[in-house]
Amino acid sequence: MPRFSYSRWDGTQVGFEYGAGDAFRELTDELLYHGDLNQALQRLLQRGFRDRNGREVTGLRSLLEQLRRRRAELLQDHDVSQPFADVSRRLQEILDQERAGIDDLVRRAEDSGDAARREVTDRVATERRMQLDLLPGDLAGRLRELQSYDWTNPEAARSFEELVEQLRSEVLASHFERMRDSLSGVSPAALQRNREMLDALNRMLEERAAGRDTEAMFEELMERYGDMFPGNPASLDELLADLAGQMAAMSQLLASMSPEQRAELQALSDALLEDMDLRWQMERLEANLRGAFPKMGWDRSRPFAGQGDPLGLGPAADVMNQVGDLDRLEEVLSGANNPATLAEVDTERAAELLGGAAAGSLKQLARLSRELQDAGLAEHREGRLELTPRGLRAVGRNALEDLFSRLAKDRLGGHAVDALGSGHERTHETKAYEWGDPFNLSIGRTVRNAVARGGAGTPVRLLPEDFEVEATETSTRTSTVVLLDLSLSMEFRGNFLAAKKVAMAMHALISSRYPTDYLGLVGFGERARELTPAQLPEVSWDYSYGTNMHHALLLARRLLARRRGTKQVFMITDGEPTAHLLPDGEVLFNYPPVRETVDRTVAEVMRCTREGITINTFVLDATPDLRRFVERLSEINRGRVFFSTPETLGDYVLVDFLDQKRARRRSA
Repeated sequence: MPRFSYSRWDGTQVGFEYGAGDAFRELTDELLYHGDLNQALQRLLQRGFRDRNGREVTGLRSLLEQLRRRRAELLQDHDVSQPFADVSRRLQEILDQERAGIDDLVRRAEDSGDAARREVTDRVATERRMQLDLLPGDLAGRLRELQSYDWTNPEAARSFEELVEQLRSEVLASHFERMRDSLSGVSPAALQRNREMLDALNRMLEERAAGRDTEAMFEELMERYGDMFPGNPASLDELLADLAGQMAAMSQLLASMSPEQRAELQALSDALLEDMDLRWQMERLEANLRGAFPKMGWDRSRPFAGQGDPLGLGPAADVMNQVGDLDRLEEVLSGANNPATLAEVDTERAAELLGGAAAGSLKQLARLSRELQDAGLAEHREGRLELTPRGLRAVGRNALEDLFSRLAKDRLGGHAVDALGSGHERTHETKAYEWGDPFNLSIGRTVRNAVARGGAGTPVRLLPEDFEVEATETSTRTSTVVLLDLSLSMEFRGNFLAAKKVAMAMHALISSRYPTDYLGLVGFGERARELTPAQLPEVSWDYSYGTNMHHALLLARRLLARRRGTKQVFMITDGEPTAHLLPDGEVLFNYPPVRETVDRTVAEVMRCTREGITINTFVLDATPDLRRFVERLSEINRGRVFFSTPETLGDYVLVDFLDQKRARRRSA
């Protein structure tokens, strides 16, 4: 069984991990603005966010900038133009050591006083010096000649063998940097195993290219040579993609060198590997991998600035592998249009390249869509991520919380109802039961009263005076229709998001706190149309001109005609009426408004007034003409007008709604 320990919260402990609810709060504004969950997720991926503990989850845009800076640093700080500078220096030291050994041999022969010994020694010394003087000028030629040289100095001979073994391992491992440890052995048995492994890889690639099943061959390869492949690849594609990336990095290193340097490396590789069949196997493998992964950038050269010390072949190959992995990571991040795309990122390698914080951010981003689905907030439908009913409610709740969080606490306190009475809205307070009260029995308080009266023990006997019931607020039924302006000006003036958020918040408030109330939704631009709560998150502004208040009020009046209780309309708009519905169903639009449009809109206001519908108007970016129109509307209807901004719109709408609910309860 797991064990847990608990301690008092002191503000220093790290809280829970980032969850789906936190992600959804981050998505709310994007989702409301554009109405598409997939686009909202994509934008969240790009910009990043902060988790509930205030820790930053870096977005893809910043991660790509970090990646490009890291690649530029690698190219700026390293010089790969002389990968054998250190080898040449070490070889020269070995040759100097050999010459010193020859000189010492001659000196000891002279000191011996033996004329025959001195003659033989002089002849051998002359021959050795001539061999050294006639060595080729290139590194590969020197190594080839010295492998058959009869060394005079044992220390120099040992140093040369160590250098050759190291170089052979580096040349072999430079093609597969991450297999360096596996390919470092240069004993005959190790080299034979390397050759057999390469041959098995090649045969498998050739079978794969021919369209034949290679699953059994892959399993056999991993069983025999799995220890040579770090990371324990789970599939053939994963293994080959990794090998191709490493070989492509070596190919790019060659492409970044001058023709002379490439020829030198080719000659050196031939000199070290030609007698073991390894060179042919390597060339065969590169050709097979080039065919399987042609878009790896095999012959791409890199603009190394050469500001640092020259790198040896092994370190140069490591740098090229880092640069190549950064390229591939950039390709994935640049093309990521949903969190699931990031699941293919090797986060361990990302941590090596960019640091643990960046890798942690990638993990968080990759989990977003899966967490939303696991939490029941979203689901896949026809290949797209869509909101579930639970997700729809969460969007409205987040919008409501966001708007309420902006209100001052004293204003929030004003929403409570002082009078107690019968109704359906519980206050979470209790009172002694009186005849006529709704029997909303508080079990806990009732049993406690009985125990306090009768003492501990069972059975507990209840008497009428023990009963306590939950107190409720006086409730009134209200029917509200929100008219949401969807005209193009709402987007142009930056008012659309605030208006849509208020509509979502109203839906969340009424459905959760006032479930017997009715809320209708109507969007209007050139035409008006009824909206369902499920459509609201995805609704967007109309790509047409026209503010058809006439049609919107007509639909609102029809929706409220079947309702009882208080009837009201909340109209959110930033424009005067510029369109109206004609008898044949067509729309007449004109800007500035024509007299007929204004008259038809006013006539609809008067019909609403006669049917007892109050119209409260919330005006954004009021022009003088719009101000005059809504003031006239208010005179006719006796509804209220609020001149607002996107920042304060939610305050006006929600507080007005709640204040009216309170006033009606008190008068009930």
